[in-house]
Amino acid sequence: MSLDRLAPAIFVLLWSTGWVVAKYATIVSEPLTFLGVRYLVAAVLFAGLCLVSGVSWPRDGRTIAHAVISGAFLHGFYLGALWWAIGQGVPAALSSIIAALQPLMTALAAPFFIGERLSRAQKAGLCLGFSGVLLAVVPKFFGHGASEIPAFAIVINMLGMAAVTYGTIYQKQYLRTGDIRAIATLQYIGALIVTVPFALALETQHVDFGFAFVALVAWSVLGISMGAILLLLYLLRRGQVSRAASLIYLVPPLAALQAAAVFGEELTVPMILGTAIVVVGVYLTNRKDVAQAA
Repeated sequence: MSLDRLAPAIFVLLWSTGWVVAKYATIVSEPLTFLGVRYLVAAVLFAGLCLVSGVSWPRDGRTIAHAVISGAFLHGFYLGALWWAIGQGVPAALSSIIAALQPLMTALAAPFFIGERLSRAQKAGLCLGFSGVLLAVVPKFFGHGASEIPAFAIVINMLGMAAVTYGTIYQKQYLRTGDIRAIATLQYIGALIVTVPFALALETQHVDFGFAFVALVAWSVLGISMGAILLLLYLLRRGQVSRAASLIYLVPPLAALQAAAVFGEELTVPMILGTAIVVVGVYLTNRKDVAQAA
């Protein structure tokens, strides 16, 4: 089977492991400290890749600033909030369902920032998506084990979705040109600028340095931060982004299944139903024919 057929599925599988990595990382390190190491290694490796590939770096100060700012939101505030929330007890499966709000929130905010109109089907998709998240999240506040999940941590997780939504729209507005490998390097620098001060203020920088820590850093950098991004670059060049987009809806259930298998997290009926509703909502909101008919 050719890489063209496998690439979209591999991309989604790599991306879905992020939540399991986040939960496992809290066992061997404090979350923000781990992210700081991850961003530093990713920035260095991407810079090396750019050097070897002869990438043309942006010379316009505004482009550099936009790349750094977008990285602060897309990686720094987003993953910082998500990983901190998981470290406070939010289940990885539940966090992945909340993460499914991102494309919905982007579609909701796009009319205000970049003038995109929503069709009726897209509005219905937004309503379905939010209702699915509510169905999955609300029982966690009132059901068995509710006291084990701080409400504040779930709020922070949702604020992370707001950050990545803004970062996505910001990138669409200001980063339409430039080699994505150079942009990615600058974005990880932006992520470091945000993450390091929070790690120094909120954590003790404790790390259980050993095989588990090194393996997690290696996977999170090579598998997710670089591997998934490079696969996305390949898909962009081959014009197969739509295939990856159609599979991205499988990320929440894949992450939930991985969390259940690795950590024994409970898959409740509301979470399963909520995930299914979110998937349908995101699909309706991002259908190409719907967007073109708007």
